[in-house]
Amino acid sequence: MRPSWKLVGMAGLAGVAATGVVVARRRRAQQDYDPAELRERLHRRLEDAGPQTPAATADPGGADGGPDPGSPGPA
Repeated sequence: MRPSWKLVGMAGLAGVAATGVVVARRRRAQQDYDPAELRERLHRRLEDAGPQTPAATADPGGADGGPDPGSPGPA
């Protein structure tokens, strides 16, 4: 049995409408915060994360100018 094109079109429209509702809810949730409150929350999360290790912020090639650990090596 072949589905009618009208039924396929209606299902597509329902999917688009449902996606729009989800996007609108997410966007609304992001806009509920006062800018000062959002800044405070972000600073608190940064403090909770703790300090970064020097290895995480260092140049991957190293300070001595050595090769990048991810490079394939000499050609």
